[in-house]
Amino acid sequence: MIVDHLKPPYYAVIFTTIMSDNTKGYAETSKRIEALAKQQEGYLGLEFARNELGITVSYWQSIEAIQNWKNNIEHTEARTLGREQWYKQYQLRICKVEREYGFKK
Repeated sequence: MIVDHLKPPYYAVIFTTIMSDNTKGYAETSKRIEALAKQQEGYLGLEFARNELGITVSYWQSIEAIQNWKNNIEHTEARTLGREQWYKQYQLRICKVEREYGFKK
């Protein structure tokens, strides 16, 4: 699903991953973390795609909201499991969205 209801400015957290061979517990944790993020103040939406390369983009009202999400204890525990078990590599980028446009038939 494309998030298309946002009004700039807002922030995007782009999380790009390559999975390891050990993904035990990943799907369940991913669903839990997504549900938890939706409850966070300042959360605006989420888009993701996964093949060999996974890309998850979460949208936030502010840098403070992103920092609060980063400091969430369950999210911290999931990040630790990601580094120890699920990911071969990841990159995280935080961007301020100042302009956007789209198309829909």
